Amino acid sequence: MQTLDSLIVILGTGGTIAGTAKTASDGVGYTAAQLRVEDLLAAVPALAGRRLEAHQVAQLDSKDMDVATWQRLAAAVQEHLARPEVGGIVVTHGTDTLEETAYFLHRVLAPAKPVVLTAAMRPATALAPDGPQNLFDAVQVAAAEGASGVVVAFAGRVHDAVQVRKTHSYRVDAFESVDGALVARVEEGAVRLLGRWPAGEALGLARIARPAARWPRVEIVMNHAGASGGIVDALRQAGVDGLIAAGTGNGTLAHPLDEALRAAAAAGVKVWRSTRCDAGPVMNLPGLLPSAGALSPVKARIEMILALLAEA
Repeated sequence: MQTLDSLIVILGTGGTIAGTAKTASDGVGYTAAQLRVEDLLAAVPALAGRRLEAHQVAQLDSKDMDVATWQRLAAAVQEHLARPEVGGIVVTHGTDTLEETAYFLHRVLAPAKPVVLTAAMRPATALAPDGPQNLFDAVQVAAAEGASGVVVAFAGRVHDAVQVRKTHSYRVDAFESVDGALVARVEEGAVRLLGRWPAGEALGLARIARPAARWPRVEIVMNHAGASGGIVDALRQAGVDGLIAAGTGNGTLAHPLDEALRAAAAAGVKVWRSTRCDAGPVMNLPGLLPSAGALSPVKARIEMILALLAEA
């Protein structure tokens, strides 16, 4: 249980929040992952009175997030959560794959203490960087009474790891809880609970212990006007283990793509249907390929990888 003097551990992984540009007016031509997590904390004087501890787990642009980094991050989060004096964890991250990392940590750890991911859309050198406020808010969430589970604190809103998606390429409020209510809002440093803290059953670190080079290969293919099965056939020849079909609407697929996916499934490739829509589930109906439910294509991919890891 969190107390006023609980230790909050900050784990840095890079991203735009740690990015720098040559000029303050450059909000897109920056280089991500240039500042250490200690530098990020130094830019938030309001956190000076907090009991904090900082560790750099990785230093990368989140578009380059990989399995090995996920393994290190999950192990670090678990290690610090096991310390009785730690009330919660904050992970600084890039926005591009933040929702994937959040879902991965949720499924592997399902922590009883809060694990709060945060990020920024503007680099640290911007005229008005959003990183410092997001980091301040994330610490407040990590220290909030009763907080638990993996959430994303961004632009004053707190999202469930399962619900959150990046829905805008540029705005500072780039994330939405696309198919459900917000968990909470952070207002002037106070956390106002709106929904429920996320919970789940942890798969555990043993599930992801296999060396990164031996993880199942799962790829995403998209349905679109004129979609063919050529990509599916090429991926089968390349030895893919699973495929997520980002279908149109309710996971619908053009006939050539559907036929190629069915042939892949018959050959032993695991195939699930998701949707390229921003929100909503894919119904599991007779005669259709299996549904990924309400998971987005990228989260369905993670779920399939975790399932395949259990089968080997």
